[in-house]
Amino acid sequence: MASTSTPLTLPVLPLDDEVVLPGMVVPLDLSDNEVRAAVEAAQAAAPSSGASKPTVLLVPRIDGSYAGTGVLGTVEQVGRLSDGDPGALIRGRGRVKIGAGTTGPGAALWVEGARIDESAPEPLPGSVADLVKEYKALATSWLKKRGAWQVVDRVQQIDDVSQLADNSGYSPFLTTTQKIELLETADPVARLQLAAEQLREHLAEQDVAEAIAKDVQEGVDKQQREFLLRRQLEAVRKELRELDGATDAADESDDYRTRVEAADLPEKVREAALKEVEKLERSSDQSPEGSWIRTWLDTVLELPWNERTDDTAEHDIQGAKAILDAEHAGLQDVKERITEYLAVRKRRADRGLGVVGGRRGGAVLALVGPPGVGKTSLGESVAHAMGRKFVRVALGGVRDEAEIRGHRRTYVGALPGRIVRAIKEAGSMNPVVLLDEIDKVGSDFRGDPAAALLEVLDPAQNHTFRDHYLEVELDLSDVVFLATANVLEAIPEALLDRMELVRLDGYTEDEKVVIARDHLLPRQLERAGLESGEVTLDESALRRLAGEYTREAGVRNLERSVARLLRKVASQHELGERELPFTIGAEQLRGLIGRPHHVPESAQDPAERRTAVPGVATGLAVTGAGGDVLFVEASLADPETGAAGLTLTGQLGDVMKESAQIALSFLRSHGAELELPVADLKDRGAHIHFPAGAVPKDGPSAGITMTTALASLLSGRQVRTDVAMTGEVSLTGRVLPIGGLKQKLLAAHRAGITTVVIPKRNEADLDDVPAEILERLEVHPVTDVRQVLEIALSPAEVPVAAAA
Repeated sequence: MASTSTPLTLPVLPLDDEVVLPGMVVPLDLSDNEVRAAVEAAQAAAPSSGASKPTVLLVPRIDGSYAGTGVLGTVEQVGRLSDGDPGALIRGRGRVKIGAGTTGPGAALWVEGARIDESAPEPLPGSVADLVKEYKALATSWLKKRGAWQVVDRVQQIDDVSQLADNSGYSPFLTTTQKIELLETADPVARLQLAAEQLREHLAEQDVAEAIAKDVQEGVDKQQREFLLRRQLEAVRKELRELDGATDAADESDDYRTRVEAADLPEKVREAALKEVEKLERSSDQSPEGSWIRTWLDTVLELPWNERTDDTAEHDIQGAKAILDAEHAGLQDVKERITEYLAVRKRRADRGLGVVGGRRGGAVLALVGPPGVGKTSLGESVAHAMGRKFVRVALGGVRDEAEIRGHRRTYVGALPGRIVRAIKEAGSMNPVVLLDEIDKVGSDFRGDPAAALLEVLDPAQNHTFRDHYLEVELDLSDVVFLATANVLEAIPEALLDRMELVRLDGYTEDEKVVIARDHLLPRQLERAGLESGEVTLDESALRRLAGEYTREAGVRNLERSVARLLRKVASQHELGERELPFTIGAEQLRGLIGRPHHVPESAQDPAERRTAVPGVATGLAVTGAGGDVLFVEASLADPETGAAGLTLTGQLGDVMKESAQIALSFLRSHGAELELPVADLKDRGAHIHFPAGAVPKDGPSAGITMTTALASLLSGRQVRTDVAMTGEVSLTGRVLPIGGLKQKLLAAHRAGITTVVIPKRNEADLDDVPAEILERLEVHPVTDVRQVLEIALSPAEVPVAAAA
């Protein structure tokens, strides 16, 4: 064990953040005032003390506080250091326990201290000898890693336990706190154990650091090797392309970074593209992610982010209107709406309001009407009039929401949605996009495409449209969307709310003749291989084709009839049966394409007309193909065989069945007032039938027609052949408004009807009916069923009792 000896009086040489252990030789800078004062004080006291060399007390000082143990040091030499500054070489001799302060010569601090005995037991016990061997092995391992072979021999020659432990003071990895702990451990064996533990921990940390550095270096070497091999592979491919006669264009197309930086992309899109390029550069050729990234980058680079066509209509509104009029007859509503849009757009551009709040002045229109009225072709005319690109997107039968918004890129074979593909196909950010058959969109477990269209068709949102595949914002606010549909009720309410509704209710007979003469005939002449002067169709032939051979809201069947006529003439000419040129009049139609299919009731023999017997009335209805004429037949069962009640046939819906019950109840309650033998309704069953029984029918607008049919049956008075009617009936006999009046009046005109009875509250809808149709129809707005019966029923020719 260590013990203290005779007290000493020594000048203090403080060491800031530094520790000197016994046996160490250190140079100290005398330019430090405290160091110089301590050395000078020791030199002054040396002759009087009889010491051969001046002695000082080396004490560590940390943050102004002195350690409790110091080291007795002798000043070996005073001179100049390697940098030329004055210095002293001091050797540590042994530990000193610091006592109280005292006085002495010079400006140094003097203290009293006692020398600590550090001798180890002799001979060394076995455990201490093993500790000495372990420490020497650890020190040797560490010194060999540093290449200090000369120091290894010196450490191996040290046998003293205390000296061996203090030798660790030279270790640069020890902190000041660890060195102070070694200094204050007086027992040599405990000090050697502490030194060995510190060295063991340092070697373990060094091994971990070396393992990490090795792994990092191996990774770096692998990347460098891979980079070198790739460069070599590119060089080989380049040489092979040169041998095959290929140019460097392929290299330029593969350099996506150059293409992205050179492309005119929005800032956020450029950032996203560059991130994908970085991923592509880090991925290997074998990685499937590389092909996905290339496909995505190709899609982004092919999109016309900043490409816009100049609207010619902005400078010539009259010219745009003339194009619409030239390419489509009729359809005034939609033409006016497009002209309004172009005029407003021109004024916005003139006043610098092209972009307001990040949104441009696009449009979203819903064209709703029966088939064949020109909804799809109208989209092309709008694009032509505006000078824009035209893209058609067919939505019929689409059931997958990803068809609109695109697939996530995580899926194999992912593609952007149809909207993005339409923009890409158009090559500009402001095309006219026709969303065809939007009412035929379905929904199932894959999602609802109509819900995905909400953002596309919302002018307040579509300037930041996000496709699932692109995942970057796409501005659709400058696109003109035209959605077409046959049935308004099939469009979801939320989607319809985002579009401006424009109805196309069908053409008049005059408009059909003009369309056939100016558009259909020239097109079919070309398809039949005929020149314009070889076959001519008189207006009478066209009018008869439109009125008797076809009965439709549009002109699709009319075009088929014209094509059939021309094919017949071309075939006869090739067979030598007919000479060209040839003019087709109304009288030649039957010989070429047979008898007409739709002869108006007014053209038939009075005895053959449906309304020739009491109990039959003519109504008007709206179907998916436009307006149509609907006949209602009523009969009374024999009182002996038929049960009382009401029988309805003809595939009627619930609403129409309720209308029949209302009609019957009204006649039962007001029969006496109307001079009808209503007693028959109590004893005999009534039967109402709607012909064309295979076609489902529903709606309240046949209410007054059924009432008129029953009244005609009971009174024995026929319904006038030239009268058709539409309107809902109430229990009190009021005539309530209905929908689709324009289509119904057009159907009445096509069927040869001259008098139409409508609800009084639908009188305002007559403004939408073409003037030439109103001139040929006698329209009676009514408010009560009594007025309907007065107009529709012919005068009684026999007494009521006889009729009953």
